[in-house]
Amino acid sequence: MGPPVDPVHGDDVHLDTADVVIIGGGIIGVSTALFLARKGLSVTVCEKGHVAGEQSSRNWGWCRRMGRDPRELPLVVEALRLWGDMEQLVGEDVGFRRTGILYLCRNDGEIAHHEEWLKRAGDFALDTRMIRGEALAAQLPGARTTFKAALHTPSDGRAEPQKAAPAIARAAQRAGARILLRCAVREIDVEGGRVRGVVTEQGTIRAGTVVVAGGVWSSRLCRQIGVRLPQLAVRASVMRTAPVEGGPDGAAWTEGFAYRKRLDGGYTIADGTTNHHDIVPDTFRYFTDFLPILAREWRGIGLRFGKDFFNGPAGFAQSSGPGESIYERHRTLDPAPAVGLLAQARARMEDVFPALKGAAILQRWAGYIDATPDAVPVIAPVASMPGLVIATGFSGHGFGIGPAAGRLAADLVMGDRPLVDPTAFRYERFIDGTRPRPTTGV
Repeated sequence: MGPPVDPVHGDDVHLDTADVVIIGGGIIGVSTALFLARKGLSVTVCEKGHVAGEQSSRNWGWCRRMGRDPRELPLVVEALRLWGDMEQLVGEDVGFRRTGILYLCRNDGEIAHHEEWLKRAGDFALDTRMIRGEALAAQLPGARTTFKAALHTPSDGRAEPQKAAPAIARAAQRAGARILLRCAVREIDVEGGRVRGVVTEQGTIRAGTVVVAGGVWSSRLCRQIGVRLPQLAVRASVMRTAPVEGGPDGAAWTEGFAYRKRLDGGYTIADGTTNHHDIVPDTFRYFTDFLPILAREWRGIGLRFGKDFFNGPAGFAQSSGPGESIYERHRTLDPAPAVGLLAQARARMEDVFPALKGAAILQRWAGYIDATPDAVPVIAPVASMPGLVIATGFSGHGFGIGPAAGRLAADLVMGDRPLVDPTAFRYERFIDGTRPRPTTGV
């Protein structure tokens, strides 16, 4: 089972028209809904399960600028500004704290890798610095291992994934957005070459604009209307501990483990290096699109072949009974975590921080990350399909970037001046012959 998520009560009123329908109740979808509703638009969010049921509640909770693709950095800066104002924006504490994030370096090769990012980031590096010696030791109280250096960003931070998207959703409702739960969108309604609304399990909703913010489901939804969106799912495993005294604050990544101090005093722990991809038909459909990033990241991707090839959410099976779509069969994706990988990550962290030895493991879970060939999201209208806006493919960056991504998507829907230049996030880069240029991994 996934981590416990703060509940959001769906709206009972089901109207058959809206200015905008948003597919997906994750952090991207509900953030888009909030900013559109605050502009006075009629907004309906259709969520097949519950708000933040999938990756929006299953991620590490990092809100970082450090290490991002340079194309994302302007949007990440805006996201961190929004995170800083989040309690005022939504009226709830979602756990955002600027505790800083570290990339721990064990050798000169890792140092050189992170120094290269500093050069690429340029002015957007802001307060990120390489630290060593006593400055680094001060960031790692109780550490038994000495690291050679670390890339450190004091202004980066963390928030609680199980609280954030639900709080944003409730704020969107107060602003006038409707959120329909257990309301799967079976298909996007297209007439005369443009979007006219959606067909849901509860009926058709007419709308002039549809925003696809469906995470790993987005490629399938788009393919149903002839829009090719190369995207694959990457399965990442996470665990959380009971509260621990004497451990490090903030968050850090190093080869073999990553951690984040939680608001409750426990830790979120992950391997930090290895994720899994379950081979499905889309693996072959988009194989050539993903070759550049696979060549770059192959050491950190474990390939698996199993029953999901036929029966999973991206498999061949389309339905499980008359009148029931694949989306209804999979209300909430809840993949099995890689227990062995998590055990290794925990052991490595305990070797560095003995204070964690014996800490109770409260839960283990996994989630599916929606990855694109260049690890940069799509936040864009589709020129060939008027009325369609895509906001997906966040490649493991969606939680931290989510509030600003929603704001940008809302700007594009409204035709307002965009929060940042949206060129880097255009959909057409995947169909016009542009070669993917990944600079970071998932």
